[in-house]
Amino acid sequence: MGYVAVKGGTRAIEASIKRLKYERLKGEEIIEIHTIMSTMRVMVDQVMSESSLYSPFLAALAIKQAEGSMEEAVFLLRAHRSTLPRLYYSTPAESESMLTERRISASFKDIPGGQLLGPTYDYTHRLLDFSLTEEDVDANQQWLNNYRKDLQSLPTSDSVQYFPKVVDYLREEGLFETYEVDNTPPMDVTKENMSFPAPRSARLQVLTRGQTGAVTSLGYASLRGYGQVHPTVGEVRVGVLPIHVAHPNERQRDEKDDFYIGDIRVTEVESFVPVNVKDENNNEDMEFEIGYGICYGQNETKAIAMSILDQCLEHPESDFPTHDEEFVLLHIDSVESTGFISHLKLPHYVTFQSKLDSIREVRKKGGKKDEC
Repeated sequence: MGYVAVKGGTRAIEASIKRLKYERLKGEEIIEIHTIMSTMRVMVDQVMSESSLYSPFLAALAIKQAEGSMEEAVFLLRAHRSTLPRLYYSTPAESESMLTERRISASFKDIPGGQLLGPTYDYTHRLLDFSLTEEDVDANQQWLNNYRKDLQSLPTSDSVQYFPKVVDYLREEGLFETYEVDNTPPMDVTKENMSFPAPRSARLQVLTRGQTGAVTSLGYASLRGYGQVHPTVGEVRVGVLPIHVAHPNERQRDEKDDFYIGDIRVTEVESFVPVNVKDENNNEDMEFEIGYGICYGQNETKAIAMSILDQCLEHPESDFPTHDEEFVLLHIDSVESTGFISHLKLPHYVTFQSKLDSIREVRKKGGKKDEC
C-alpha cells in the first residue's frame, strides 16, 4: 500500500488551535482568575496537589486555560513547574504547628482539644440549591457582614491554639510503637528516576501527586476486598502549615535562624489499621499500624485513600495488587496515565498498516490451504 505525504499539516493545526479558542470565547463570557480562586477552591486545591506546585493563582490560570479540564490543567501546571528554579529546600514541617481550621477523629468521640468540624460538605444535604442561579452580590455581601459580626461576638483567646496529635496519647499507653526519627534525606521523585523497591519518601510523594480519582479508586479497592485494609480514621486535619528554610550560610542549623517564607494549606490524615501479629509464643495478637496521607488544600477523600495505600505498600508480601508498589505507583500519576492514553490519538499509520499486512498475509495463506 502506498503512502502519500500529507500537505498543509501546519495550517490544519493552527486552524484547530483557533477553533479551540473560539469554543472558549463563543459564549461571550469571561471568567476572571480571581473568580476561580474565590469560588472553586476545591478544584484549585486538587490541581495544586496533582501538580506538586502550591500556587492558587497559577492553578486558577491553568483551570481557565484548560476550560475546566483537570487533566489538562495539571499538565499545564506541571510543565510550568519544570521551568522554575529550585532555590531552597524547606526544613521539615511538623503538623503540630498547623493553624487548624478543621480537625476530627472517627476513632474517639472526645479527643484532646475537641472535635473541630470546620468547613466541609459532610454535613450538608446533597440537594441542588437552585437559589445559586440567582445569586446577588449585595445579598452575599450582607451575609458576609452578618457572619463576621457573629464571629466577632464569640469569645477569643490572645494565644494561638495548637492541637495535639491523637496518636500521641495512644503511644503513651503503649498501644502504638514509637519509632526513632529518620533523618535520611528524602528522595525527590521529580529529579531522580524511581526504582523498585522504592523508599517510603518516594512512595508518599507519588501518592500525594497522584490523580485524585485513581488514588481514591485503589484505596476503595483495598477497602472493599483486595487486601481488606479497613482502617479507622484516627485524625483528619485541615489547616495552614508554616514553611521555613534554613539560613543558607550556616553550616550548623539553628532553628532560631530559620526564615519563615510563607504557609500552605494542607489536609493530613492518620489512619489506624488493625493487623494480626504473632507474639513470642506464636499466638496471634492484634496491633495497630498507622497509614499516613497528606496533600495540598482540602481533599480529605484523597488523603484518606492515600493513608490506606501507604499502609498497603508497607506490606509488599501480600498478593493483592494494591500492595504492589510498582502497580500502584506507576498507574496513579495523572500526567503519565492520561498522556499515554491520549497518545493513542496520534498517527499510528505505519504500525497499524504493518499489522493489517500481516493479517492479510496470514489469511491469504490460509485461503490457499482451504482450496487445496
